[in-house]
Amino acid sequence: MIQSLLVANRGEIALRVIRTCREMGIRTVVAHSVADRDSLPVRSADASVCIGPAPARDSYLNIRNLVTAGVLCGCDAVHPGVGFLSENAAFAREVRDAGLIFIGPDPDVIELLGDKIRAKRSAMDLGIPVIPGSAGPVGNVKEALDAAGSLGYPLIVKAAAGGGGKGMRIVRSDRELSDVLAVASQEAMKAFADGTVYLEKYLENPRHVEIQIVADRKGNVVHLGERDCTVQQNHQKLIEESPSIVVTPELRSRMGEDAVRLLRVLGYTGAGTVEFLVDEGRHYFMEVNARVQVEHPVSEAVTGIDIIRQQILAASDEAMEFRQEDVMLGGYAVECRINARSAGRVTRFESPGGFGVRMDTFLYAGYFVPPWYDHLVAKLICVGRTRPEGLRRMERALGELTIEGIDTNTAMQRKIVAHPRFRKGVYGTSLLGDLLKEGALS
Repeated sequence: MIQSLLVANRGEIALRVIRTCREMGIRTVVAHSVADRDSLPVRSADASVCIGPAPARDSYLNIRNLVTAGVLCGCDAVHPGVGFLSENAAFAREVRDAGLIFIGPDPDVIELLGDKIRAKRSAMDLGIPVIPGSAGPVGNVKEALDAAGSLGYPLIVKAAAGGGGKGMRIVRSDRELSDVLAVASQEAMKAFADGTVYLEKYLENPRHVEIQIVADRKGNVVHLGERDCTVQQNHQKLIEESPSIVVTPELRSRMGEDAVRLLRVLGYTGAGTVEFLVDEGRHYFMEVNARVQVEHPVSEAVTGIDIIRQQILAASDEAMEFRQEDVMLGGYAVECRINARSAGRVTRFESPGGFGVRMDTFLYAGYFVPPWYDHLVAKLICVGRTRPEGLRRMERALGELTIEGIDTNTAMQRKIVAHPRFRKGVYGTSLLGDLLKEGALS
């Protein structure tokens, strides 16, 4: 079993990992930038080490500094968290070459899944339904137009090496495709150091549903049900819930079986997420996130399983503590992401509480939110016996949440959760755009 672990991340996910490690009796060392020296993870870990200046490229993306920190601090393992280097195969290799354990899948698996085109081919080889698209990357306008001629519009240009909306453009005509292809490729190159793009049919208003997977090195691969991540702004998730109101038991079984089958064939270990689009009762494979997701607490809430613990057990070559038949989905859970809209010092912070409320955050009164990193500052998770009960609890909790000194999206989240369309569950990925056009979120 791992005895000492370097947390190579920041914010709420770093604190989340530290808490599970403490329960498991594992010593934690948090790697931090100069900007995060007063952060809650630094205060909470058993030890801390500065790995560079504020800019992420000099600290949280500095592979050499992170690996050196792990070795010099006497760690056995490195947990990459989310974002930054969490899906970087080169980082995973450097960690292992230094004699440390990487908390995640093997580097070769990360590399394969990091290329969306290769990942999609792997799914196709197993007969898993995929969204129709180009046979491979499109390197120039002629190749793109030729593919568009056989696929038909609307289409979406997607970056092969990344996600989060980077290098992604919706096109509805040859002219639009010609105009945006180079722009999307350049954006992908800037974000992922890889400008490769490909085309897929664009489903106008589907649901975005993902399956949570955990797997050990003993051949056990288990799914923990689905999360509905349809509420998004600019392809960035805002609200996640489980179970999905549009997923029947039969569809859940098919999606779960496809996700397990794919990751078992690939030899996947640890926590991962297989993402699908659901349209008119059919599911289509999109991609695999080879790490723990920001929204993993939703699955923890409905299963009672600590996903970070399972990651660490798998990396320690321990067997999972359950099998598929042991997983029981109970009740309903919803997560709202609280994002900062400005940097600055938090002058007042009051966390909501009460029955069925969980708050994952690194904020405290007096903390300075730096401008250098992702804008996620808190995750509010509420549970209920039913979806209506869980959403009423979320409304109450959002009303209790107080963050002063910085601007956040809390008010917008309250309006979304209270809106009749969201409450009825009759919507797709266009929901937020529709509500913004209607002025419902102003």
